[in-house]
Amino acid sequence: MTWLVTGGAGFIGSHVVRALLAEGLRVVVLDDLSTGYKSRVPDGVPLELASVRDRAALDRVLAEHEISGVVHIAAKKQPAESVARPLWYYEQNVDSLRVLLEAMVAAGVPRLVFSSSAAVYGSPDVPEITEDTPCTPLNPYGETKLVGEWLIRATAHAHGLSYANLRYFNVAGAGSPELADPTASNLVPMVFERLEAGLPPLIFGDDYDTPDGTAIRDYIHVSDIAGAHVAAARRLGSGEPAALTLNIGRGEGVSVRQLVDRILQHTGSDLAAEVTGRRPGDGARSIASAARIKAELGWSAQYDVADMVASAWSGRRLRHDG
Repeated sequence: MTWLVTGGAGFIGSHVVRALLAEGLRVVVLDDLSTGYKSRVPDGVPLELASVRDRAALDRVLAEHEISGVVHIAAKKQPAESVARPLWYYEQNVDSLRVLLEAMVAAGVPRLVFSSSAAVYGSPDVPEITEDTPCTPLNPYGETKLVGEWLIRATAHAHGLSYANLRYFNVAGAGSPELADPTASNLVPMVFERLEAGLPPLIFGDDYDTPDGTAIRDYIHVSDIAGAHVAAARRLGSGEPAALTLNIGRGEGVSVRQLVDRILQHTGSDLAAEVTGRRPGDGARSIASAARIKAELGWSAQYDVADMVASAWSGRRLRHDG
């Protein structure tokens, strides 16, 4: 069985590619390298340089490599950016998925693992978010992921697609130092970047209705994310029809201040965090219930926040020393 991984040269995608290979599956990567790196694609894995919105390229890749399933990770993912550029986010995240689904239907590819997001929920006032919690996204990014799920569901109903929508919570850590997140778009690398510049880390808002006033998130190690994709691919590859929508989280909330303090302690920094204004599109609390994915796929998280910070910092040190 051969899986096409869109965005497979990126931070999350490169971890997923390695996890699929470790499972003994054949993998092809499609990536336009707008945020990915060719060096992250393992030797021997075909890399197709193309956008997911390029229908001709998709038709060729699906046919030439005899693709039997797609893991769709390629997307734009910054909530604040999506507030400023909503039309672009819908183009990048929704229209690209439409093109991909059209190509899959035309080629008879019957399996899709979709990288969705906890952003579809918004900020519900519940202790844990289950997959049945109403979806009220706070920003266009979350909207595009929810619309994507709807589009997949409709396509499955019309064309017999088997799918797993995986709603990531907050991704951190690194499976190995060379695969660490090279950007400053997620909280942990954002803090690292500030510390390396000799600047205090920023906390965006301390006036939320939470115990310490900062937003609470469920952080999940990127290697656990990759493992969930393997479990989903295994389920879809069994031939049993599937229409799954599943959270990927640890079921444990950590406040932004708690995480920043842990990073400061791990790095030995004596800088104190600085509070600034809230970012557009951010909510107060987001903690997953991971019961359904354990029941459906037998998956559960293996790494904790300490693992995430330590592995991400090792990757940052490798990049800095290199």
